[in-house]
Amino acid sequence: MYSNGYIFRYASIMVIVVAALLSAAALLLQPAQERNVKIEKIQDILRSANIESTTANAEQLYDTYIVKEIVINSKGEEIGVYSGGKFETGDRRAFLVDVKTELKNKQLKAQGKTAAEPVFPLFIARKDNRDIYIIPLHGVGLWGPVWGNIALNSDLKTVEGVTFGHKGETPGLGAEIATEIFTGQFPAKTIFDDKGNFTSIQVVKGGVANSNLDPSHGVDAISGGTITSNGVSAMLNDCLENYVTYFQNKKAL
Repeated sequence: MYSNGYIFRYASIMVIVVAALLSAAALLLQPAQERNVKIEKIQDILRSANIESTTANAEQLYDTYIVKEIVINSKGEEIGVYSGGKFETGDRRAFLVDVKTELKNKQLKAQGKTAAEPVFPLFIARKDNRDIYIIPLHGVGLWGPVWGNIALNSDLKTVEGVTFGHKGETPGLGAEIATEIFTGQFPAKTIFDDKGNFTSIQVVKGGVANSNLDPSHGVDAISGGTITSNGVSAMLNDCLENYVTYFQNKKAL
């Protein structure tokens, strides 16, 4: 019969051993996990420009198609550019910019609070002898974060393609934002009107055909996924508006 002291010591040692093993496993797996996250991000960026890839060739295709990575500030100025040479503010910083953090900084600045100057990433892919501008997105759905990328043609207003992802939206409802049925509505839509005014792209409950919205600036919402659809609308507006000045300046050149 073991004493209470023995049982307590044995249990304590086992807890320490298991904790050490779990910590060691986490440390060993961390590089692989970080690489998987990186590859997934690369694939999403490429897919928004209709460039399909696999985990095996994603990095190679990224280096082939992505010809420039840019960081812009709230004035629409390029503060960092990587194009195969020396990146002015840190190697490939655009890829490492956390859009969620930058949107939070923007919100805090708007409230008059202390925060870092927000900056935003932009990726330029060259495909079929034309430039495609890819903008990362981040927002909030019904149950958690939603994210994605939107790619614009060289006219800086017409959508080439989009990708959307989510953490926990309802299957068959909000989760449909990640399906072709939803994303397939976006190509050929525009984020500016004919006068050059920013319109974003609205996700319309009840369908664009039943609204007063110009069809070129809207897509049909997901039936039964109103809150997630509204979250995508807000995400598109909140993220795209950060590039309006940059695009307008570029068109004026």
